[in-house]
Amino acid sequence: MEYYDLEQPDELTKKEKEDAMGAYLMMFAAMGAGLPLPIINLIASVIYYFVQKKNTRFVRFHSLQSLWSQIPTTLINAGAMYWTLQIFLFDNLKTSDMYYGYLIMLVILNLAYFAFSIVGAVKARNGKMYYFLFFGKICYHQVYQIRDDVNSDADNVNLPPKL
Repeated sequence: MEYYDLEQPDELTKKEKEDAMGAYLMMFAAMGAGLPLPIINLIASVIYYFVQKKNTRFVRFHSLQSLWSQIPTTLINAGAMYWTLQIFLFDNLKTSDMYYGYLIMLVILNLAYFAFSIVGAVKARNGKMYYFLFFGKICYHQVYQIRDDVNSDADNVNLPPKL
């Protein structure tokens, strides 16, 4: 497989670095909206990715990595929210050691995600690549891999189909 060359920090504009940094700041979207809903962060990340999708590969990589890493965090936070509502509002469930263990795991996961996102934002602001565990490699392949199926005549949309 072939890949595009990585942009070097001195080749990137200030706007590109700030746009890449902004992808990691989507985790604060729910706090900014004043709502304790974990899904808002995921929605903000999806919107940010699609807005930045046409930008440079550097910005697209960081936006995609932020989006991919937001998915499991959102699912685990939503699970905790659902479980907590079932216990305290609807009285369907009782607290248990499993519930408290889940909350401890949730806090550890959110702290780790917060730390990785802050480091990613700082690295992106400095024009450097930063690869999250699991998601960094996936995003790198999605953004930087040269694909043969991409039409090189993308500007010429009225071409006859290739036989």
